[in-house]
Amino acid sequence: MSKKITTYLLLILGALLMLFPLWWMIVLSLETEASAGAALVGGDVMQVWPDNPQWSNYANAMREVGTQPWQGFLDALANSIVITVLVMVGTILSSSLVAMGFARVNFRGRNGLFLLMLATMMLPAQVTMIPLFILFRSIGWVDTILPLVVPAFFGSAFFVFMYRQFISQIPESLFEAARVDGMGWMGIWWRIVLPMCKPVTAITAVFTFIFVWNDFMMPLIYLHSEEKATLAVALNSFRTQYSGVEDVHLLMALSIITMVPCIVLFFAAQKQFIEGIGAGAVKG
Repeated sequence: MSKKITTYLLLILGALLMLFPLWWMIVLSLETEASAGAALVGGDVMQVWPDNPQWSNYANAMREVGTQPWQGFLDALANSIVITVLVMVGTILSSSLVAMGFARVNFRGRNGLFLLMLATMMLPAQVTMIPLFILFRSIGWVDTILPLVVPAFFGSAFFVFMYRQFISQIPESLFEAARVDGMGWMGIWWRIVLPMCKPVTAITAVFTFIFVWNDFMMPLIYLHSEEKATLAVALNSFRTQYSGVEDVHLLMALSIITMVPCIVLFFAAQKQFIEGIGAGAVKG
């Protein structure tokens, strides 16, 4: 019994330590300008909760993004949503289709190509960053969302691996029955494989959403216009514009707003997310 209590206490302590930065950000975002600045430099003791929460800080932070009130935040929000959704759709469709080919279609060199694809995961993104930029610049894609979206429709090695592990567990009898009914590989993929891969699709969607929504480097490289910036780039510009200690409450408020979609998506897809992690670990 004492061992179980100790385990629970350690888990609670670990959870509190993990949640402390989020709590600190929320409290600072609700403080007044003077209180937030004093707490940041150590001149004041942080309270568990502000005596007079300043909920207007969130509206003020969104209004101050960009050169035009509200328009900068709305443009950045729309750009982030469009890019994230397109990348999610492209990654799910392409990765599942490629994975079905590796899992169910017998062709010469299948195992070698699969190992070659997995080897690309060992290649750092910094190695291909400059060649890709030169390529996209030469075809006129710079300052458009195409360099951020189009590569997603060619699959991701990590998610192809996860889909392949799951598809390998689907009974062969389902594929044989579909072929007897005259269904081709594309029909099997769309009508049988994708509906059965919901756990892996959930984890792919969550991972892709979090990565793309918070991605700063790629939008910074390819999106040069202010009206095409994503929330991550707008947040960095906001930090540069309001770099003083007295504006930390607005910076924290905007950071919380940027984090909310990721938190909501995780809790909405939590069940499928956990099942997807287990499915990806099954040996094919």
